[in-house]
Amino acid sequence: MKIGILTSWLSHRAGGLFESVPPVTRVVQNDQELQVAVFGLADSCMGEIKKRWGADVTAVTTLGPRAFGYAPQLYAALRRANLDLLHVHGLWMHYSVASLRWGQATRRACIISPHGMLDPWALEYSRWKKRLALWGYERKHLQAASCLHALSEAEAHAIRAIGLSNPICIIPNGIDTAPPRSVGISSWRRRIPADAKVLLYLGRLHPKKGLLNLLRAWRMASGDPGRDWHLAIAGWDQLDHEQELRGLVRQQGLERVHFLGPQFGGEKLASFAAADAFVLPSVSEGIPMAVLEAWSHGLPVVMTKECNLVEGFSAGAAIEIGTGSPEIHVGLDLLFRMSVEQRQTMGKLGRRLCSEQFSLTRSNAMLQEVYRWILGRSPRPDCVLGEIEETRRGRRPLPSPSLSASQSDNC
Repeated sequence: MKIGILTSWLSHRAGGLFESVPPVTRVVQNDQELQVAVFGLADSCMGEIKKRWGADVTAVTTLGPRAFGYAPQLYAALRRANLDLLHVHGLWMHYSVASLRWGQATRRACIISPHGMLDPWALEYSRWKKRLALWGYERKHLQAASCLHALSEAEAHAIRAIGLSNPICIIPNGIDTAPPRSVGISSWRRRIPADAKVLLYLGRLHPKKGLLNLLRAWRMASGDPGRDWHLAIAGWDQLDHEQELRGLVRQQGLERVHFLGPQFGGEKLASFAAADAFVLPSVSEGIPMAVLEAWSHGLPVVMTKECNLVEGFSAGAAIEIGTGSPEIHVGLDLLFRMSVEQRQTMGKLGRRLCSEQFSLTRSNAMLQEVYRWILGRSPRPDCVLGEIEETRRGRRPLPSPSLSASQSDNC
């Protein structure tokens, strides 16, 4: 079987896709029955993309606005590859059009992973552009998929809510649960007193991540016991959001806040190793790889339920916060009052959770079963759930599609 992996940018510009999708290609291609080819958009930040993706990579050039990623050569590249199945990661860009054309021309199977891009907040962000995309191509693209891939039950409900009736497989992101390798001391850690504790955020600097409210909450939590903590914000800027964040820091006179810039490879590992806890106050996520990475490094996590990792709360590996600054403040205060032993226990529970429920091996095995099922080589796997299976497992059944195409365009 030849599987095509189609994504947006092949570099860190793709955000969470750059962290979650390449490990899938590296592990899946170890299956002797599967041949993997990767297709994506070329940019100036790619570096050693073949080493990162671990497969044959076709990087196509784009024309026009970067946000749409118009790649006129992509469709032809997909046709030449003679794929048995195409797995598309993400939405809203030109590669959805190329995927739709490929499916119409070849009549071969396609699976689409929205990665949280159909969640209510995501649909409201740049609402008119997405309504236009739904009308023009994205709804047809989604409806034509043999299967839709949700990272969580919450995402499956979001998919159903806009009127899509395709089969849905529910497979979370996975992470390598091997013990983190030894790394050096991060250069930024030397700027902070040796006896200080560090709360780390690592990811895109984007409005949906809730960092403005985190900074407002930081001001409220700056007294005792928060005075011993420093906030380290690591990531690359999008939509000039970093300037907005820095402006709030200056305006509010916030102390012990550090902007670290992008962290990749060994620098990222060193940043996790230098932290005492991790925070993600996001208003919308699929399943954030950064939280899984924090747990794999044994860090306690402070996060919103919108991160779709409720398992962390029930396992005692995370503190739940709301998206508003007062709710974030309550969570920070709880973290700051914990003992070292309590924080270490939370981190160990997070590592165990990664090993038992979010291992890369487990997630990829489930995905390979879905591939074989779509291609008619095996029965439907348990991760493809319908109403009967949901009820049997004591879960709330996924709602039946009730919106017409015109109605759901208002979502």
